[in-house]
Amino acid sequence: MTLAQRSLAEEQMDDPALPEEQYAALLNDLARVNTLTMAARPTLAFLARIARPGARLKVLDVGFGQGDMLRRVARWAAKGGVEVELVGIDLNPRSAPVARAATPPDMPIAYRTGDYAELAGQGWDAVMSSLVAHHMTDRQLVAFLRFMEAEARLGWLVNDLHRHALPYHGYPLLARAMGWHRIVREDGRLSIARAYRPAEWPPILSRARIAGAEVARHFPFRLCVTRVR
Repeated sequence: MTLAQRSLAEEQMDDPALPEEQYAALLNDLARVNTLTMAARPTLAFLARIARPGARLKVLDVGFGQGDMLRRVARWAAKGGVEVELVGIDLNPRSAPVARAATPPDMPIAYRTGDYAELAGQGWDAVMSSLVAHHMTDRQLVAFLRFMEAEARLGWLVNDLHRHALPYHGYPLLARAMGWHRIVREDGRLSIARAYRPAEWPPILSRARIAGAEVARHFPFRLCVTRVR
């Protein structure tokens, strides 16, 4: 497969016919992938930039999956003395039970099922996503960017992959060595092929009528778009 253009092939985990137990296994393995690839670092750095001393952050995470990013944020907030209200929303109704099962009951996280657009006007300080943008169509991504720009009082973050040959060819070797689920191995490589390159983001932001966003690479092979007000 050439990486000159984004792949538009469908990922297996997006299939609504996937059995619940298999979907749960995928999410749990994806959480392990995120830990190993240090996926939370750009998100925590973003929140550290917008956190105001003594203020309370109300954060929306779109496409929370297994909830691992929100749990990392909850631990970061507790360690740093930041008061947070964390809400995750995911279109897939099978995500919330998996996330709740993996989340200690004392963490300030609410998992919801539905469309993020239904949560407009609820006073979000920050809106974020991780590994979601590459699942969207161009039209969906532009709509999502406009939503974040309109709803996030302090800023927003798209934390996603960088379409690059090294992770594309190297990830299958890592995934097989770690014994991750077959679909995680196959979808992970496709996710890289579906992801964006740095030069592809400015035209998308322009279509969304957004100025002032930052596009930056983060080790290893993350590409994030950040808007801080």
